[in-house]
Amino acid sequence: MHLPPGLAVGAALSWLVAASATVLLTVGARRRPGVHRPALVLVAVAAGLALVSLLAGLGAALDAAGHWGHEQGMRTGWATAVAVGAAASGLTFLAGLLRVPGVVASPAATVRLVLDGLIMAAALWSVGWVLVSEPTRLLGDATPVACTPILLATVSAALAVGLGPIAVCRAAAPRPPLAALAAGITAVTCGGLVLAGGLCQAGPGAVLTGAGLLAAGLLGVALSIPRVGRPRRAEPDRIDRDGDYTVLAVVAMTAAAMYHLLEGGRFTALSILGSAVEGFALVARQSLTLRDMRGYAGRLAEREAHFRELAHTDALTGLANRRGLLRALHGCAETGAACVLLTLDLDGFKHVNDVRGHEAGDAVLAEVGRRLRACLRPGDVAARLGGDEFAVLMPATPVEADRVAERLLGVLGQAYDQVDGPVFLSVSIGVAGCGGVPDAELLLRHADLALRYAKQRGKNRIERYDAAYEQLLRRRTTLEHELRGAIERDELRLAFQPVASLPSVRPVGAEALLRWHHPELGNVRPDEFIPLAEECGMIAKLGAWVLNQACQQLSRWLADGHDVWVSVNVSPRELHAPEYVVLVAEALRAHRVPPQRLVLEVTEHAVATDLDELIRRLTALRLTGVRIALDDFGAGYSSLGQLRRLPIDILKIDHSLVAEHEPVRPVDRDGPAFAPMVDIVMRLGHQLGLEVIAEGVTTPTELAAVVAAGCRFGQGAAFGWGVPAEHLEAMLEAATSPGARPASAPPAARSAGADVRPPATGVRPTALPVPRRQQGASGQVDPGAEGASRDDAPTPVNQHVGSVDSSREMRQA
Repeated sequence: MHLPPGLAVGAALSWLVAASATVLLTVGARRRPGVHRPALVLVAVAAGLALVSLLAGLGAALDAAGHWGHEQGMRTGWATAVAVGAAASGLTFLAGLLRVPGVVASPAATVRLVLDGLIMAAALWSVGWVLVSEPTRLLGDATPVACTPILLATVSAALAVGLGPIAVCRAAAPRPPLAALAAGITAVTCGGLVLAGGLCQAGPGAVLTGAGLLAAGLLGVALSIPRVGRPRRAEPDRIDRDGDYTVLAVVAMTAAAMYHLLEGGRFTALSILGSAVEGFALVARQSLTLRDMRGYAGRLAEREAHFRELAHTDALTGLANRRGLLRALHGCAETGAACVLLTLDLDGFKHVNDVRGHEAGDAVLAEVGRRLRACLRPGDVAARLGGDEFAVLMPATPVEADRVAERLLGVLGQAYDQVDGPVFLSVSIGVAGCGGVPDAELLLRHADLALRYAKQRGKNRIERYDAAYEQLLRRRTTLEHELRGAIERDELRLAFQPVASLPSVRPVGAEALLRWHHPELGNVRPDEFIPLAEECGMIAKLGAWVLNQACQQLSRWLADGHDVWVSVNVSPRELHAPEYVVLVAEALRAHRVPPQRLVLEVTEHAVATDLDELIRRLTALRLTGVRIALDDFGAGYSSLGQLRRLPIDILKIDHSLVAEHEPVRPVDRDGPAFAPMVDIVMRLGHQLGLEVIAEGVTTPTELAAVVAAGCRFGQGAAFGWGVPAEHLEAMLEAATSPGARPASAPPAARSAGADVRPPATGVRPTALPVPRRQQGASGQVDPGAEGASRDDAPTPVNQHVGSVDSSREMRQA
């Protein structure tokens, strides 16, 4: 038999290409470090085995080309060697493919991938066996029946064809280079199989085809593997539809077996072995799948429990959050165990965030969480409800809960060390027990109510829940709701408490006091609804109504010839509103009231908040012509230095300074007993150019002491209660009528020697608030201001309506 044309040339080209590819892979394995090196080494070794098999096959074919038919034994031996080399090369190539980074993520994934490849390979091998065996005999006389070891090469080729596509589809690495690599490996293994089959029986043409296919496969592997990059990040616990293809494999094997039987074929040991391999591989793969699903379900359950716990845990402190506390409360309610709930709120924590920053605030909250955990007993649950509010649920008796609350009051009140210096906070605690409480939400509500009252009653204290809190809360809610429509329903009224000139006790002014009569609730006290108006934002609306009503009434009195002024209280919130000055000017203009007839009273408590801003606001108000009075002087925070700076015209002495236990008699001189604090304030006011009004004068003794101290104006029950406008108008008419007798001072005042001479017949002009005398640079009173009438009376107003004594009215501040 002669050599086919070009066999030697084709063999040389195949060898040259294969050798070049092998050299490239070897050099790449030596030069490329990192995670790809193990795969490159295996691929280089597999290329070397394939090159040796190619050389052996080409050499045997060239040697037997001249007498092909007479060298069957020799060709069978070389075909076996080539088949073994091709099988070893293919398996090594597949091992290298599996070591490429990104193809498999773990040993378990490698086992799953190998089993999947084995399933596909067994199906392909079984179908191939049916096609090449009797009676189909697809290859005819070229079927290498004389070389049984070629079956090793068929196994390698089937594995390459079955495993390669699956590995590419599941890989996390970039797929195009991997697909080229898998195709090259498949070409090498199939080329080795064809080369061995050609040597055994098919002939030189098959040898040359196998050699070319093997060389091309090696070249494809050499060109594709350098382009395999780093794998992309795989999705954790990803569950793919890995078992779908097994149906195709089983269908293909079943169809091939049926065809084989229908054609009269029979099953040999090899066919049974292929079916057994397929069956065992399927069972093993499904067992692994079941194991994977169980593991995945377990991980899902763990993560669900973890996330459920996270959903019930505060991230900052590690304590339970509101959901976690409610879960524990529901557990106590279900078991019926006696438990006590403590709610805690840090006093003044907002200032930590404002001054130190939120990072410092978070550090303080985390430290609070650590201190709470340190104080917990077994079975106690600590939670952060939000912001600076915490809670502790404990199975304990009320006595034990009180001891724990006391301990927490001390522990949480200790200093919190920070980089910028220690932080000092107190804590308010509300306590509620679950005895008789039907549900967890109600217990939490009870504890919140107790905490609210602990905050309202001075903070840094423990307050136990009382059923009366519910009634107070319901009343507060009702009052807030009804107050929003009180003006529209015409439920508000002004009462006027007279300001009297001393010692004649003649009314010269009035303070407007707000009253609320609800058709169902009755008379609502000002100390109830005015603080509520402050909290709910209604105070500005109420203040505007009071201002307009007071100006309207003052305008009527002035039109009727009454020489009087009216004072109106101003809350700090109103005062700091930019539009308040415009509101006052509009009210004066609308009702045609002379500005000096209106006095705006600011409580001394307002001086504690932003003095500079307060001075700017009061200065702007005085530019409209109104007078400013400092109410409740002596009961608040103003100092003498602040008093010099404030743009005020009148001082109203607080009732606490007026109502001294015993008036003091002069030591070195004869004279009536007097109130020393009133005397001091009088002297101070006169030195600063201010008029002084004594508030809360209720008894003859107090009146005598105030008169003896030289105070020219007084206000309180001794001169009249807060009355409707028409009643005060009657008092004004009675005091100024031509035949009216002067009001006599109380006996105590007369016995003290006070001047109680009646006023001259006729109407004397009512004293108005005198503008504050200007002070020079030295701080001395301007002598030019002494011309002001000493009989002029300043006027105050307490918009904070309450009892008769205006100084005791609930303030809007």
